[in-house]
Amino acid sequence: MAASPKKKGLISHGTAAQNRKAHYDFKINETLEAGMVLLGAEVKSLRAGRAAIGEAWAGERDGEMWLYNCYIPEWQTNSFMAKFEPRRPRKLLMSHKQISTWAGAVTRQGATIVPLEILFNEQGRAKVKLGLAEGKQAHDKRATIAARDWQRDKARVMRDKGREHG
Repeated sequence: MAASPKKKGLISHGTAAQNRKAHYDFKINETLEAGMVLLGAEVKSLRAGRAAIGEAWAGERDGEMWLYNCYIPEWQTNSFMAKFEPRRPRKLLMSHKQISTWAGAVTRQGATIVPLEILFNEQGRAKVKLGLAEGKQAHDKRATIAARDWQRDKARVMRDKGREHG
């Protein structure tokens, strides 16, 4: 599937926001897609691709899962409906079994629930992809960098070898 050029305008389906540092800072053990309870103006801001989840995290409160510190800016219009708190906690839609399993992993194993990306599925509903993660030590991060550099160098060598014989 060829990558289509990025269109100006609103996102109908696909990634709206991405936490690119999550895989560098954490070892992701398990992932889950959960729905989000949003206001209409928040959905419009997400569709414009104006969200940031780099410092966001999820946690359990009163038997429900919430997304904290996710920045979705106010929709730029004069309407009263567009006014909301950009960093307000947002409720995540998960089953009680999923909530208890993930909350138990946080308390027992010291794991962290990290949002990896906010996306729109094929039906156009906003979802957040969560990762059950363990923090990496500095030496683990160096190993990640070394592995990524080796993959890049290996691809470069293979590409150059194909040019010599072609």
